[in-house]
Amino acid sequence: MPPSPLASPSPSPSPSTVTAAAERTRQLRLVAASGLLGTAVEFYDFLVYGTVAALVFGELFFPGADRAVGTVAAFGTFAAGYVARPLGGVLFGHFGDRLGRKSMLLLTMGLMGGASFLVGLLPTYDTIGVWAPVLLITLRVVQGIAIGGEWGGATLMVVEHAGERRRGLWSSFTQMGAPLGSLLSTAVVALVVTLPEDEFAAWGWRVPFLLSVVLLGVGFFVRLKVVESPLFAEVKKDRAESRLPILDVLRRPRPVLLACCVGIGAFTAQSLLTSYLIAYATGIGYARPQVLTALTVSAAVALVVLPCASALSDRVGRRPVVLAGALASAALAFPVLALVDSGSPGLLILAVVLGHGIAQSTMYGPLGALLTEMFGTRVRYTGASLGYQGATLIGAGFSPMIAGSLVAGSDSSTPVSLLLCGGAAVTAVAVLFVRESSRTSLADTADPAARSDAPHTQEISA
Repeated sequence: MPPSPLASPSPSPSPSTVTAAAERTRQLRLVAASGLLGTAVEFYDFLVYGTVAALVFGELFFPGADRAVGTVAAFGTFAAGYVARPLGGVLFGHFGDRLGRKSMLLLTMGLMGGASFLVGLLPTYDTIGVWAPVLLITLRVVQGIAIGGEWGGATLMVVEHAGERRRGLWSSFTQMGAPLGSLLSTAVVALVVTLPEDEFAAWGWRVPFLLSVVLLGVGFFVRLKVVESPLFAEVKKDRAESRLPILDVLRRPRPVLLACCVGIGAFTAQSLLTSYLIAYATGIGYARPQVLTALTVSAAVALVVLPCASALSDRVGRRPVVLAGALASAALAFPVLALVDSGSPGLLILAVVLGHGIAQSTMYGPLGALLTEMFGTRVRYTGASLGYQGATLIGAGFSPMIAGSLVAGSDSSTPVSLLLCGGAAVTAVAVLFVRESSRTSLADTADPAARSDAPHTQEISA
């Protein structure tokens, strides 16, 4: 049937429109790659520290103490990095909300890589005495400040470029930086621990830190190519940026407190089933390569689970997916530690895959989108960073030290299981009070308030 002469033909997209859409897609992919690589570099540096701390830092920087005390002291320096992370979130969040996301991301990467490289050059206690642990803690604090600003900037760059429909999926690239960094750090450490113990203690432990310079160069190369967030550019154009983002966030503290509580379960599981597990498992008879193999397999599984959980959150919502992960983590807490206590390398791998690769990743995957959606553009860097880093401080910063102290006093893995259950319970309760945000528009540049306190402004069809 011929078309009606009265019907107007559908206009074809103009060449300029097609070109602009192609450029947006190219930039989104570049930003996602930047978030993945940058966060992987940051987490590689941060997690190498935790892994090596569990293996040798007690004897190298805190000699004279028994094994349990040395492990607790080493994890005390590990916790120092987590204490500094909220400070980094506030500091870089302030300038990220005022000056822009991209410049802060370049600065955080440089600080993290530089601090990690210097740890690799650090003299031990036998060489410079008490200054060795002092310098170690100082560099760990610098690492904490840097990573405190990294995650927020990298995540919102992706989310603010991604549009409305698939923010969860695209934000998972930044989230995948954590297991990718863990995979890289574990693989490198697994190679150097094959050295004889005296050589590993003498120089082998330094290699993973020194190699961070290579990763730093790759991350800088990609990150220099990205453009500023379009939503932040709109804020700057309208001169609507907040003068003091932290004050705007703290005037209405409910969203940042909820953001903190929602993340606690994921970070408790992450720290106990990665960094602390190395010390615990080697202490009950596992060989170092066996433990590192389990962590490597778990990180590989997480690289699959994270995007799947994040994409699912675009379809069914952030809250149901995070809640499912929290319930799974609590249900698996005692079985996972029982598998670890079995002494079987195969069951150890199964335990870490179930507890970390699957349950923890299901909680962690949607967090990038969820936390950024809880805050307006003017204060998003500060608010999301503060909530996220507060969760890492409470959930991950002190869990290994607490677990080490309790296990040393009881010779039982029950305290570790109880800590896992406690973190998961906090997340499960908190997520019930968070508004679903997967279909909420981020085009709120004039609104400094956190999104979870404000009504949803726009519903986007799936």
